[in-house]
Parts: sequence; C-alpha cells; structure tokens
Amino acid sequence: MVIYELTNTISKIIQNSDAPHFEAELIVMSALKLDRAKYLISKTDKADEKACGMALEMADRRKAGEPLAYILGKSEFMGMEFIVNRDTLIPRQDTECVVEFAAALIGDKPYSVIDIGTGSGCIGISIGKLCKNTSVTLLDINRNALDTAAENARLNGVKVDLLCADILNDTIDRKFNAVISNPPYIKTEIIKTLQTEVKDFEPVRALDGGSDGLLFYRRICEILPGILNKNGIAVFETGYDQREAVCELVKNTGLFKTVGAKKDLAGNDRLVYGI
Repeated sequence: MVIYELTNTISKIIQNSDAPHFEAELIVMSALKLDRAKYLISKTDKADEKACGMALEMADRRKAGEPLAYILGKSEFMGMEFIVNRDTLIPRQDTECVVEFAAALIGDKPYSVIDIGTGSGCIGISIGKLCKNTSVTLLDINRNALDTAAENARLNGVKVDLLCADILNDTIDRKFNAVISNPPYIKTEIIKTLQTEVKDFEPVRALDGGSDGLLFYRRICEILPGILNKNGIAVFETGYDQREAVCELVKNTGLFKTVGAKKDLAGNDRLVYGI
C-alpha cells in the first residue's frame, strides 16, 4: 500500500476522533519512523508491509478509544517531548500555565523544588529546564511512573532527584523552597462520567481526588509547614470549580503573605498559589 493510501485508510478507521486525518498522519509517521519532512516527500512511496500492519493495529487501538499519546508513546508539553504510558497522565496544555507561573516566581533563584505527584515529570522537568539554578525532586507513589519521569528528565537534559512515596501516609523529611503539584482532584463519583479516553485508559489513581476532590490538597497543606522553607512558595493546579476551597486550605496553613488564583488561557480557574 502506498503511504498516502495508508493514511487515508487509517483516517477512515478513526473518523470519530477529533482530527482523523491529522491523527492518521501521526500514526503513519510513527509506524514508518518518519519525521514530517520525510513523510511529506514520501507519500507516493510504498509502505513497508510490517510497518503498514503496525499502523493499522495502532488505528484499531485509536478507534477503541485509546488516547493517541499512549499509542504513540509520547506527548508534547512546553515545547518538549515527554514519554507517556498507562502509568502516567497525559500532559495537558492547560497545565502549562502552572509551569509558566511557577517559573516566573522562581526565576534565577537557587531554589529547591518538589513536584508532588509528578507522573511523567512534565511539570518539574519543565521548571528545571526554564529555571537553571533549581534543584528538582520528582515525587510519585508509582515506581513505574518515576522511571518514566527519570527517562524524560534524561531526554530533556534536566538533572532530577526521585522520591517514591505515598504523600497521603509517608513522612517527607526534606524541605524545599517551592512545592508544586497537580494532584488528583476529580471527585470520585465524577470519574465514571468522563470521556472514554480518560476513564478507561488514564491511571485512576492520578485522577481520583476523593469524595469532594480535595483529599490531596488537604494532605499537602497539612504537611506544608514541615516541607516548605521560610519565604517559600506553593503552586497547585486545580479544577475549574475549586478555587475558593483550595485558596482557603492554603490560607489556613498560615505560611503565606499572599494567596491567590490564576486562570488558564480558556478563562477557567486553573491554579492556586501561596507566596
């Protein structure tokens, strides 16, 4: 099968996706190991039979609702490429505002930073890339996720420390200048109503924030006095309807002169911070 025919065939298979032709191109490029420039000049070439079969298998997975990022094994965030898999959430563009805001606060200061619930490591690694004087610790309960984060740090040229811990139960015996987290914040009862790509494929443990979605915010705020240095900062990603509740939890730590919130590019409340 010629490459452009393969692309068109896959586009028809995954026609229910948001951008079937674009996704079909990405699938074909991945299976045939082509970058975009090579793909564009090779459309009339015959596709290798084995690679063609692989591309069709990938299309079937996409048709079944599996996120494209898991099929491709990678996702872009902050202009960098991150390995993703079923142990990690797929980085969202909405989260980039968390990185940008935290990085602006940190600047070139020699800060120690911990990214709690790091998953793929996209937040902590991006901050480490933007803020050259930081030392970054990535914390997650899932050892497989930490292994993925470590590989992402290596691929993006950022040195990190890894900490495998259960933030709900374990004691963190170190202090940091900045605590950053995108914790699980979806209410347990809501998870079953999410789109198939999320509820059936992404790790539930990274989504479930307890009955009211605030379980992890409460715990992190509870331990903040023990893990945050004087004059430190905290930045949390939040759900669109959690601003007031999380602001109150951050205020109640008594650690911060300023507590506030910021919206993402879509105009939704997206982060809460303490300075």
